[in-house]
Amino acid sequence: MGRDKALIEINGVPLWQRQIRLLAELEPAEIFIAGPPRDTDATAAYTFLEDATPAAGPLSGLAAALCRCVTTRLLALAVDLPNMTVGYLRQLLAQSRDHAGVVPIRGIRYEPLAAVYPTSCLAWVQAVLRQQRCSLQNLCAVGKAEGWLLEKTVPPEDDYLFTNMNTPEDLTALSRHHA
Repeated sequence: MGRDKALIEINGVPLWQRQIRLLAELEPAEIFIAGPPRDTDATAAYTFLEDATPAAGPLSGLAAALCRCVTTRLLALAVDLPNMTVGYLRQLLAQSRDHAGVVPIRGIRYEPLAAVYPTSCLAWVQAVLRQQRCSLQNLCAVGKAEGWLLEKTVPPEDDYLFTNMNTPEDLTALSRHHA
């Protein structure tokens, strides 16, 4: 994309604020933001987490959040999924258990950045980071095999929820959709 996705605006609202508003509707115990702190008054109410392992991608942010989470489950939501709904996130939470999270799957690909993780999986996440196999796809496969992640098949009518922004063209299309 060439710039910080969190600061990209759709209808005048930065993506990070859109996702925070969505999460706030779920009334969580706490909201964490993985990534660099934002220099605005709007971010003062949130806890920023530095990646547990630099250059390890989203898995590192997940590890940092799991380390700080005080509940039995952690809902992870990427900043670049602007079509996600609170209803879908509620479904994920309802299907999860204290020791078994839920990850959506489309075809053979997991959607690990809109998923619920049990905090008890922290040791697995740290092991994957230590082995330098920083793939969330790999982590989800391990979680399914070990029984701490359940799969939720994404029906075709919900595919749009997982449209993310990786190119300027994606942003243009999403901006048109949200106009």
